Amino acid sequence: MKERIIFHIDVNNAFLSWTAVALLKKGYKIDIRTIPSIIAGDEQKRQGIVLAKSPIAKKYGIKTAETIYQAKKKCPNIQIFSPDFKIYYEQSKNLFNYLKQYSPLIEQFSIDECFLDMTGTNYLYKDYLKLADKIRTEIYNLFGFTVNIGIGNNKLCAKMASDFEKPDKVHTLYKNEIEQKLWPLDVEDLFMCGKKSKIILNNLNIYTIKDLAYFDSKTLEKYFKNQAKYLKEAAWGIDYSKVETTKTSKNQSISISETLPFDMLDKEKIKEVLFRQIQEITRELRQKKLFARTIAIIYKNKNFVSYTAQTKLNNPSDNTSEIFKVLIKLFEKSFKNEPIRLIGIRLTDLQKTKEKQISIFDTNLEEKENSKIEKTMDKINNKFGKSLVAPASLKIIGISNSKNKYKK
Repeated sequence: MKERIIFHIDVNNAFLSWTAVALLKKGYKIDIRTIPSIIAGDEQKRQGIVLAKSPIAKKYGIKTAETIYQAKKKCPNIQIFSPDFKIYYEQSKNLFNYLKQYSPLIEQFSIDECFLDMTGTNYLYKDYLKLADKIRTEIYNLFGFTVNIGIGNNKLCAKMASDFEKPDKVHTLYKNEIEQKLWPLDVEDLFMCGKKSKIILNNLNIYTIKDLAYFDSKTLEKYFKNQAKYLKEAAWGIDYSKVETTKTSKNQSISISETLPFDMLDKEKIKEVLFRQIQEITRELRQKKLFARTIAIIYKNKNFVSYTAQTKLNNPSDNTSEIFKVLIKLFEKSFKNEPIRLIGIRLTDLQKTKEKQISIFDTNLEEKENSKIEKTMDKINNKFGKSLVAPASLKIIGISNSKNKYKK
């Protein structure tokens, strides 16, 4: 059995770095990574939360998720920049498309990090540390931002390794390095442990990951129940999960999903994400000359609990406006009004013909006109960039109260 080799690539300070790169391209004279600066929402709309901070801002004690008001008290001359998720998604896709040349097995873990399964590529790459350093350097030269890369024998260890020291570093955490590199760390540093778990663990005299590794399993179960098994295995660097690619190899379904940059509860913002996703996924439908009958929404909440909801169209369709209208109704019915960290769309029951039942009064003139319009938009978007133009009808379907920056 081949030994698994997994890379975890994580963009350093993604939102601030990506904003800095975009501003410099526009002719901005200062690299905001070198001054006290933050990326934050609109203070007037109760969205004045710090999403990212520069290294200098961090020295002032500014923390992610605190308010702009708190940040200003710590650093009165802090420079504030609004997030631009259109730029972030573009940068993210550019990065992941670049990484595909090294392995087709790529799993997007969030907007700014992913896993690469490099297992079995030792005949191509003799030294994975040198390869990771090459990738790290190329990313900076091509895109202007830095990444950390962690290498391990599974996803957990690769993820942990990429967090060891930042920024712009490569680290390893192989199974023979667990005792040396993982066990001395504070138990809170264990992936998915968190502050609340740390309090309980500390009360049990568990302070390091090594303490957790040797702690009695049955006692741990009394306090953590189902999570106890994960904590115990993680402390030993054990993880069997596969690198899951999001692309489907057959035409049985087409899906798109993404981990959101932060836990979202705002329905209008979620609809904007669905709006962008439906444009992309229906364009893929038309490119494959397929029609979808069933639409599903995929959710994952902040506690990593997944749930789905689906509905059927009256007739199979590849029409963006038609599918989006049904999707929004499904969303309104299925959303549980809880913060979500991942959302996606899956189209199933795909077929090559429309097989629409028509009445003697149905001329299909409007449908044919819509089809022409969408094919024209596909040509424009394929040539100049995804979601550059969108059907005007989408403006009034579900997102009329939001500023849709994906539509021009």
